[in-house]
Amino acid sequence: QVQLVESGGGLVQTGDSLRLSCAASGRTFSTYVLGWFRQAPGKEREFVAHITWSGGNTYYVDSVKGRFTISRDNAKNTVYLQMNNLKPEDTAIYYCARALCHGCRYADWGQGTQVTVSS
Repeated sequence: QVQLVESGGGLVQTGDSLRLSCAASGRTFSTYVLGWFRQAPGKEREFVAHITWSGGNTYYVDSVKGRFTISRDNAKNTVYLQMNNLKPEDTAIYYCARALCHGCRYADWGQGTQVTVSS
């Protein structure tokens, strides 16, 4: 079992930046990948980015490429999402999640952190 706790959300204006953090605790050694997802009001949850825990390989949804950067600090068991040039359409609750293997479902989820971008 692993616990994931997100932080760093807030209310910002268009063009501003935020950095989200996801701190993992518990059985973190079995982590294969940590990902960020988001869910906007009235919409389904969507994938944003992920990073493999050992190799640091990253992948992004097209809508955030060039604006968001995912990174990790293995010593702190923390993954980050640096979000630059934020847009109103980035407004959502952002969730951190963990998968144990390539192709595995994301089985562990944090409680989410709200990001609101005003125009």
